[in-house]
Amino acid sequence: MKIEVPPFMQKKFIYSLLAAIFISVSYKGQRHEIGVQLGMSNLVGDIGRTNYVLQRPLSNVSDYGIPFYGGILYRMNFNPYQTVRLNLGFSNIQFVDGAAKENYRRKRKLWGTNSIVEADVLFEYNFFPVNDEQKSLLSPYIFGGVGGMLANTTKVSLANDFKRDPGGNAIAPTSAQDFDTNPTYVSGKELTMAIPFGVGLKYKFNYNWALFGEFMFRPTFSDSIDYSMIDDKNVKITYNKDITSPGTTNSLLQDSPYFEEAQKRAAEFIENRQIGNINSKDWVNSVTLGLTYSFGRPPCYCGQ
Repeated sequence: MKIEVPPFMQKKFIYSLLAAIFISVSYKGQRHEIGVQLGMSNLVGDIGRTNYVLQRPLSNVSDYGIPFYGGILYRMNFNPYQTVRLNLGFSNIQFVDGAAKENYRRKRKLWGTNSIVEADVLFEYNFFPVNDEQKSLLSPYIFGGVGGMLANTTKVSLANDFKRDPGGNAIAPTSAQDFDTNPTYVSGKELTMAIPFGVGLKYKFNYNWALFGEFMFRPTFSDSIDYSMIDDKNVKITYNKDITSPGTTNSLLQDSPYFEEAQKRAAEFIENRQIGNINSKDWVNSVTLGLTYSFGRPPCYCGQ
C-alpha cells in the first residue's frame, strides 16, 4: 500500500527542517575560540628515528635545530560537544640515522631537517559538555580532518652533455652511450596533503579560558619530506645544444638512440636515489599544549 503525504505536511516538514538548521547555525554557532599552540614535532619516515611521538631532541642544535611546533587556531563550537577547528602551524623537524634504534640506519649515517607550514580543518568531539556555560570542566576529546603541508624538497636537473676535447669543444658521440649525464641538486617546495587525527584533553576555567594538550598524527601523501625519494615531477632533463640535429634547433642528444639512453639514465637515477620503503609515506606528528579564549556566546546558550 502506497502512503502519500499531503502537500501541506510536506511544506510544514521542509519549513521545520530549515528553521532547525537556521537555529542550529545562528543560535549555537556564535561561540568562538581563538588560541595558540606550542610543542614539538617529529618525523616518522625512512631516515632517523621511528618513534611516533616524543622523540628525544638532539643536542647539536646548530646543525639540527629544535623539533619545534608553533601555531594559531580558531574553533567554532556548534554545541557543547562538537567543534570545527582551523589550524595554521609551523613545524621544524629533524631526522638523524645516528639516533635511530635500527643498526642499518645508524651505519648509514644519513640526516637532515625540514621546515613545514601547514593548515588543517578538523572536527572535534568532546566527551563532556566542556563548551557549555560553566565556570570549569575537564573533558577528553578526539579529532580528525584534512590538511595541507608546504615543505622543503629536493629537485634535480639532469644535464645531458657531449664529451669534450681539451679545448672544451663538443665531440659527436660514436655510440648511444657516448655522452655524459650530470645531476645538479637544488632546493624547492612541495605541497602535499595530510590526514590529521588524534586525541586531547581540554580543561575549561574561569568561564572563557581553556588549556588543552593533544597528540596529533599526520600521515601524509608524500615520501620525500625526509628527502629519501625524488618524484619524477622534481626531475628536469636538459640537453646541450652545441651540436644540433640537421634542419632543427634540437640537440643531437634529443634524437634516437641518444634520447632513449638519456631517459633510461633518468629512470635509473630516480630508482638509485630512493631510500627505504617507497610504499610507506612519511608521517609528521606533534605533541602540543595550547591556550584558548572563548567569546561571542549568545544570551541563551546556557540551555535554560
